[in-house]
Amino acid sequence: MDVQEPLEQFESEPQEPVEESQVPTVDSVRQEETAQETKPVQSVEEEAGMDLSTTESESASTPRLEVDSASRGEAPAQTSTEPAWYVIHCYSGYENKVRHNLEQRIETMGMKDRIFDVVIPTQDEVEVRDGKRRTVERHIFPGYVLVNLILSEESWYVVRNTPGVTGFVGMGNQPTPLRPEEVSQIVKRMEAEAPTIKVTFKVGERVRIVDGPFNDFRGTVSEIDMERTKVRVMVSFFGRETPVELDFLQVEKS
Repeated sequence: MDVQEPLEQFESEPQEPVEESQVPTVDSVRQEETAQETKPVQSVEEEAGMDLSTTESESASTPRLEVDSASRGEAPAQTSTEPAWYVIHCYSGYENKVRHNLEQRIETMGMKDRIFDVVIPTQDEVEVRDGKRRTVERHIFPGYVLVNLILSEESWYVVRNTPGVTGFVGMGNQPTPLRPEEVSQIVKRMEAEAPTIKVTFKVGERVRIVDGPFNDFRGTVSEIDMERTKVRVMVSFFGRETPVELDFLQVEKS
C-alpha cells in the first residue's frame, strides 16, 4: 500500500455546522494557547479529563516508543510537502477520546487540506474465558493513534496541542513518518478475515478440562497450537502422564 493512500475512513460523530466567520484559524488558536504554555505538561491530560492514577498503571504494558518531550509550542525543524502516516502517543484507554478531539480540531480549524485521516488500528480477537468464546475488538497498539497528514508547522501544532496527545513518535521534536511497508503491515492486520485467538492459559500452567470425555480432569499444558486452536494437556491416568489434545473451549485455568 502506498503511504500516501489514507486508510479506510472511520466514522466520526456528526459535527454541528460552523459559520465561516466563527471558524478559528491556527494563528488565533495558537495565540490563545500560548498563554497556557507555562502550565506543566500534565495539563494536557487534565484537559482531556484523564485519571492519571489509572493510566499510569496501564502504561507498563504499552509498547515503548520514543515520544517527543519538547515544549508544546516547539515545532519540528523539518517539514514535508507530501502526506505521510505519523504516530502520536496518548494514554492507553483514551485513544477514542483523542481521535474525537483531533477530528473536531481539524474541522473547526479548517485543516482538512493538511490532515486527512485519524485511525486507531484495531483487530478482532477471540477470547476464551470460562469455557466461553467471545469476539472483542482490540487495539493493536494501545496508547497510539495514526494520523495521515502533510507535516507543517500548522498541522503539527493542531495535532500536538490536541487535548490528550502527549507527543509524536520520533527523534526529539521531529516526528518520524511510517515507512510504506509498515503501513501495509498494519492495514493487513486490520483487514485480516480470521480473528486472532487469545487464551488465558500458557504452557506449564494447570488447567481443568470442562468438556468432553475427560470432563473435570486436571492437567498441565504442554503445547498450544494457535493455528489449529488446540491445546495439549498432560493428564494423569493411573499414575501415568498421558497427553490429551483438546480444543481451547474445552479447558480453563485451574
